[in-house]
Amino acid sequence: MKILFLEPFFGGSHKDFALGFAAHSSHDVDLVTLPDCFWKWRMQGASLYFINQIKNLAEYDLIFTTDMMNLTDFMALAGRDLPPIVMYFHENQLSYPLGFHGKKESHLGFANIISAVAADGLFFNSAYHFKAFLGEARLLIKQMPDTRPEWMLAELEQRGQVLYPGCRFDAAPFVLKKNPLDKPLIVWNHRWDYDKKPEVFFKVLLELKKKGVGFYLALLGEQYEIIPEVFRTAKETFKEELLVYGYVSSREEYLSWLAKGSVVISTAIQENFGISIVEAIRHGCLPLLPNRLSYPEILPQNFHGDIIYTSTSDLGQKLENFLEDPDRFFPLRQSLSDYTRRFSWEIIVKQYDTLLEKFKKGS
Repeated sequence: MKILFLEPFFGGSHKDFALGFAAHSSHDVDLVTLPDCFWKWRMQGASLYFINQIKNLAEYDLIFTTDMMNLTDFMALAGRDLPPIVMYFHENQLSYPLGFHGKKESHLGFANIISAVAADGLFFNSAYHFKAFLGEARLLIKQMPDTRPEWMLAELEQRGQVLYPGCRFDAAPFVLKKNPLDKPLIVWNHRWDYDKKPEVFFKVLLELKKKGVGFYLALLGEQYEIIPEVFRTAKETFKEELLVYGYVSSREEYLSWLAKGSVVISTAIQENFGISIVEAIRHGCLPLLPNRLSYPEILPQNFHGDIIYTSTSDLGQKLENFLEDPDRFFPLRQSLSDYTRRFSWEIIVKQYDTLLEKFKKGS
């Protein structure tokens, strides 16, 4: 099957996903992308770019696109020879938390709703995300003064499917090694952005530092134009603990830091799956994750007592317990690494290829 993959926001988890699928699928995948910037313009204008860029849509059996564009514009301009289209939601503009100066832009959320209805196949990267999307879509439609299209909600709920993203790591067994450092390494490998709540992360670390609890710190992750001030402050506050500060462009170097890591922490208020967390777990980091978002869903419940925290103080206590006796958690780290093997593209792509076959032209 010949697939056209359209990615309007080729960066971060979107980029990882597109490259991973294209590299591992048994189908023939052509990837057409736009850089990961000006996201509001991507939502409005990506369709125009793709229509102008691709001369013969009819040669494809299927189009696979993601959420950062208005699919109905694309379909209207494409004409009659358009193959079936499936849409994958990494995030949506309905449930995404607003920044300090942000405000809801209903037209972007509505573009997501209409695009989801228009797609032949509809996929979300977690059950949490699917539920959040439906809930916010229901609220937005209720705001309409009349002729509310409530029929769309029932259709979306019936047609939407959960399909976890693949991760770009080896499916071969990963054997955890003893920490090569003299103190445990705490890893932050998320975007440097408001929705990851870095101020909570650094507050917990500062309290442990004041107690004299020893650790090293790796501040990884992508940065954009505006970097939260808390990261600049942390560079000075944790100068004795910091081993790496900033985005690492080499994937090999990035993975080597994960392999040196002992624990990875999330304080996010927005996470629809958590590829960076899964990557860190796979390479041996113990995760400490909030009891919200997609995290309780993607890891088995029998691990939750050790890795899911319910408050900031609970996070601090769990982290302190780990740092004082990291060897005690070695078997748990290995078990979690073994579990996350299932998210490797080598394994999960078979599910994608089978599902997508059902939507191809002529099926």
